[in-house]
Amino acid sequence: MIKNRAAPYSGARRSSGHFILSMLCAACMLQSANNAWAQCTARDVLQNQLKLKTRSAQPPQQPIKSARDVATWKTITIGTFADLIRLRNDMDRMGCNIGGQAAEILARPTFTVTSHKTDVDLVALSPAQLGFTSDTVSLATVYARARQLGFELAAAEVGPQLRIQYLDQPMGEFLIIGMEPIKKWSGEPIILNVANGGAGLILIGQDGRAGAEIPVTSRFVFARPHRPAPSTELEQAATFPP
Repeated sequence: MIKNRAAPYSGARRSSGHFILSMLCAACMLQSANNAWAQCTARDVLQNQLKLKTRSAQPPQQPIKSARDVATWKTITIGTFADLIRLRNDMDRMGCNIGGQAAEILARPTFTVTSHKTDVDLVALSPAQLGFTSDTVSLATVYARARQLGFELAAAEVGPQLRIQYLDQPMGEFLIIGMEPIKKWSGEPIILNVANGGAGLILIGQDGRAGAEIPVTSRFVFARPHRPAPSTELEQAATFPP
């Protein structure tokens, strides 16, 4: 009788041991998955920088005469997600933070993603490089000068795509995306900023009004056109007054 009573007890102990082992394995798998996806936290950014040993190349500070004077800073791919929801989910899985204003315009119907994979050549430059000598300059004026020099405004999708494809962004770097503003539900125009403020990688929004004053030391990201502007336009752009 004693032997028969012990058998179920031994089986229960074995089942309990198997359950604990399964839970431990599941926890290890979850941790591994989290480590694989979380790439935007401050720790992960530092590890990426140490592993890749790269830093954002600072552009030359002399005034630019044409788009041909500026090397491509980074090439990214857009159109890699079927819709914006999947892009947002990927950012969440990677641990990339999204500021309130950025999240609001990403939820707007006017914020769209392309359905075709396309490589986009990007340049990073400051208003000072565009020839402005004052402390600040309006956003509309920066855009006008950039266009006259042969650059293009980036598609809105470039903002979140650059965020998830630029994982070794140096701490303290804020890159304003040169893009057409997208209005919040309240009507306020917003543009995106890809940033590393020290607490991890984040996509934030900022004032996108035409008259918004931008420090000339700020850095913008513009798209490089596939076809350079005609030389006559470049010459006219070079003489555009500050």
